[in-house]
Amino acid sequence: MTASWFTRNTAAALVGLLVFASLAAGAADPEPPPQDEKPDALRVCQDPNNLPNSNLKGEGFENRIAELLAGKLGVPLQYYSTPQRLGFVRNTLKFKLPGDPHYRCDVVIAAPVNSDQMAVTKPYFRSGEMLVVPADGPLAGLHKAEDLLLQPKDALGKLRIAVYDRDASGGQWLVRHGLEDQGVPYRLMDARPDFHAGEIVDHVLNGEVDAAIVWGPVAGWYARHATGKPLRLLPLAPVDAEHPTVFAMGMGLRYGEPKWKATLQKLIDENRGEIVAILKDYGIPLLDENGQLIP
Repeated sequence: MTASWFTRNTAAALVGLLVFASLAAGAADPEPPPQDEKPDALRVCQDPNNLPNSNLKGEGFENRIAELLAGKLGVPLQYYSTPQRLGFVRNTLKFKLPGDPHYRCDVVIAAPVNSDQMAVTKPYFRSGEMLVVPADGPLAGLHKAEDLLLQPKDALGKLRIAVYDRDASGGQWLVRHGLEDQGVPYRLMDARPDFHAGEIVDHVLNGEVDAAIVWGPVAGWYARHATGKPLRLLPLAPVDAEHPTVFAMGMGLRYGEPKWKATLQKLIDENRGEIVAILKDYGIPLLDENGQLIP
């Protein structure tokens, strides 16, 4: 008998016991009732380390918006934190411990309106893919992202444009415009403790790359807090319907909770000005329905 054989078989037995226990608990522990229009606390699903959205210190724009909403509701603010990776909705909005009358959290403050995993309010902001370039130097004269294609051919061939490996729209933009050889892929899911999505912007600042394609909130936040030379953010126009570059964001919740959704929508509508002010305070580039920057 080898150790690996013992581990495999023991693991299988334990999985069987856990599945049985889970089924038994589920049979005796019914699902909580739908979230009512007035909760006893605002329970927010968040990523613990994902600025500019959120972190454990409450420094993100989602934290600021959550504080605003909790204050308007007159209820305590509570967070349930887990990294926003695959399974985020399953492990937050849809997660409940046996015997607990509540799910771990009841709202995702920033969720794409076309999500198929949760119900989402009407959008309260739109942002998009940005081409981030230095405000001085060879690319300083660009007025829109597509002006990059007007650069001399030899200059274009020398460009290094950073893009995250999971950014299908950004990568397709490079391919469609014949710039795939200029693309420098960056890993979006990095296990390093000090990793942050804004590293790609830092590398534009220090000259490791000439430009970067970045999701608007990340681009705006890190560009605003960058030291040294200023940066410009130019919205990308989509190359086709399958690769949009503008995304409408609302607040996400579980399906089957119409009263709670109506409450969230009312909060958004009544406090839209304050919410937009928070977004602008974080440097987030806001776009209209046509993908144009809103001053």
